[in-house]
Amino acid sequence: MGSLVSKPVRQHSRQLPPKFEGERPELDKPWRNFKWDQKSELKKQLEEFTPSNPAVTEIKILVAGQIGAGKSSFINSVNSAFQGRITSGALVDSSAGNSKSFTKTLREIKIRSKKNLPIVFRDIMGLEPEMLAGTHTDDIINAVFGHVKEGYRFKESKQIACKDQHYTGNPSLSDQAFCLVYIIAADTVQFTDDKLMDKLRIIRQRISAEGIPQVIVMTKVDEACPLVKNDLRNIYQSKKIKEKMQMCSDKVGVPMCNIFPVKNYHDEIDTDDNVDVLILKALDQIVHLADDRLLNSSSS
Repeated sequence: MGSLVSKPVRQHSRQLPPKFEGERPELDKPWRNFKWDQKSELKKQLEEFTPSNPAVTEIKILVAGQIGAGKSSFINSVNSAFQGRITSGALVDSSAGNSKSFTKTLREIKIRSKKNLPIVFRDIMGLEPEMLAGTHTDDIINAVFGHVKEGYRFKESKQIACKDQHYTGNPSLSDQAFCLVYIIAADTVQFTDDKLMDKLRIIRQRISAEGIPQVIVMTKVDEACPLVKNDLRNIYQSKKIKEKMQMCSDKVGVPMCNIFPVKNYHDEIDTDDNVDVLILKALDQIVHLADDRLLNSSSS
């Protein structure tokens, strides 16, 4: 019998999967067209703006938002964009981890360039998830419709009463706000309490019934996306920012076309054209939506 020769075991080659490199953080091209060189044009348009109803000398815009979202900082950033320097007309609390609203009273803040523009922000106490904390939903609704005068001190225990000296029973067009702006922080929107979103939906339903337009200004985009932090011009090419905006739309019910991502001024000592143009574009849309509402109110 011949000797048995063991055959070498054949090694089956196995193709290893390609190394996973992770999903690219940016889209191939911007999903929203945006002209980064339109700062001067936007600024000029807003400086020349006049309300469509001559009986109304100022367009009022109410700004609401969760504590710490950057509500007062947004108002300051608008003024900074016009004045070419960092301003602080709306008081901002820089305390880390503060869970209470720094704004306690209703304040009206004029937007100023070389002169006061016919645009006024109404700054109010921040929203909190708990039903008996922060601004009451009815206070915000009353403030939109002009029932709450400047200087009213918000109370967590109760909403404004008809007999309060800061209550206006029969507000004129000039007393009313013609747009409500929600300030939502991009870096924390996914963690926003459902109870807070319920408050926003209640407000939205009540004022939508009266035709008041609503806009979301999504702040802190640089803290939500490293791509944007590295270069603000990546904002409309960032997948993360688009996802955050869609999340805002789904949670509050405001369409994507009325959501504007911005970066507020925070630790800067000089203004920046890229920051300014995003802020001015948001304001331009807000003002025109508000003026459309004023025009409809005047003709009804």
